[in-house]
Amino acid sequence: MTTSLSPTRKLRLGAFLPGGGQHIAAWRQPDQPSDGATSLAFHIQLAKEAERGLFDAYFLADGLSVSFGGGIEGGNAKVAGFEPVTLFAALSQHTKTLGFIATASTTYEEPYNLARKFASLDLITAGRSGWNVVTTTGDAAAQNFNRDSQPPHAARYARAHEHVAVVKALWDSFEEDAFVRDKATGQFFDAGKLHAANHKGAHFQVKGPLNVSRSPQGHPVIVQAGQSEDGRGFAAAHAEVIFTAHQHLETAQEFYRDIKSRARGLGRNPDHLLIMPGVSPFVGRTLDEAQEKYNRLTALILPEDGVALLNGLTGGTLDLSGHDLDGPLPPAPPTEGMKSRQALIRAIADEHGFTIRQLYQWVASARGHLTLVGTPQGIADTLQAWFETGGADGFNILPPWLPKGLTDFVDLVIPELQRRGLFRTAYEGRTLRENLGLPFPETRWALARRSTQAAE
Repeated sequence: MTTSLSPTRKLRLGAFLPGGGQHIAAWRQPDQPSDGATSLAFHIQLAKEAERGLFDAYFLADGLSVSFGGGIEGGNAKVAGFEPVTLFAALSQHTKTLGFIATASTTYEEPYNLARKFASLDLITAGRSGWNVVTTTGDAAAQNFNRDSQPPHAARYARAHEHVAVVKALWDSFEEDAFVRDKATGQFFDAGKLHAANHKGAHFQVKGPLNVSRSPQGHPVIVQAGQSEDGRGFAAAHAEVIFTAHQHLETAQEFYRDIKSRARGLGRNPDHLLIMPGVSPFVGRTLDEAQEKYNRLTALILPEDGVALLNGLTGGTLDLSGHDLDGPLPPAPPTEGMKSRQALIRAIADEHGFTIRQLYQWVASARGHLTLVGTPQGIADTLQAWFETGGADGFNILPPWLPKGLTDFVDLVIPELQRRGLFRTAYEGRTLRENLGLPFPETRWALARRSTQAAE
């Protein structure tokens, strides 16, 4: 392998750890707890293991409706689970440095409540939180929030742009030194350093200020996972970390170049936007051992769960009832759901000539992200190639089942990455921003004051 272009640049690694397991049949593995999704003790175990592996963050997705079958990671094992911000507040008390990235929706949450919730988590964790911004898809979720059907794709993103702007304004409510807390004088805070948002827009009217102060990292890291044209524009404007899905280095490189270029065009430093594709690794000390792990888990997939998974990944518009599972995937009508994922699943089926059964077996663990079956050296080779040739700044690791899939990566792949000088041997800082190498976000008020002083 070639050496890194920058001797100081290191891989960033997130751990995507749904307690019910990532693979839709994970819960059927003998060593995966069948109640993992709702076991606090199990999540604490996973968090400690991720911190032992020096991962940057524990990442969790979230849904706003029940999804039976294989429509989500973990399949039926994730029909019920924890709200991630609540869970992470608990897990933070059992860790010291691991970050926590929780998913929350701009489609159905109000900016003030969301800003308050994540600002609180950031204080509770001493600056270790991140917000994975999503525009929630699916009619089932819409029907839990006073709607009959999901808003159109473009409308969801228009709302999301304004939502994030309001949340960031609220996170700037208190300047860093606003709280004096002087017992002798009785001054608790400097009112001149408390600012209202005074936002009035197309979707929201929010006065503010937020009733939560800033944390040691300023405010939570903003994460995003969209790949459509709307998603790319949103990421370039707002995201600090992007969770993306690619099957090939070439498409990852195109995405990487495009996002960095868009960010630069918006006046952002492209180095302050980290691109982290998802990877689901089946790790074995030999290739045969890794393949056996893959085959064993694949054999546990129920056909009805596999079909439900494909329906969910193709945007809920594909009816596979009556189709031969050993025949080709039929065309899916356009979706107002996850447009980029629908296109990716179609591309995987066409490229490999997969039958319906083969397709759901292939995506059962990674749902369109890259699946790697191999030795620690072989998996490290792939991660290094993507990292060093402009395909990634790091990766979100999706262990197929838990805890063994995570432990395999920590015990076998992490040491190989460290031997190559690609990954840390100790945490660099205490906050999530420090460990990701992201800058501290000054308030707009401090920036304006410095600009005024410079002009005088």
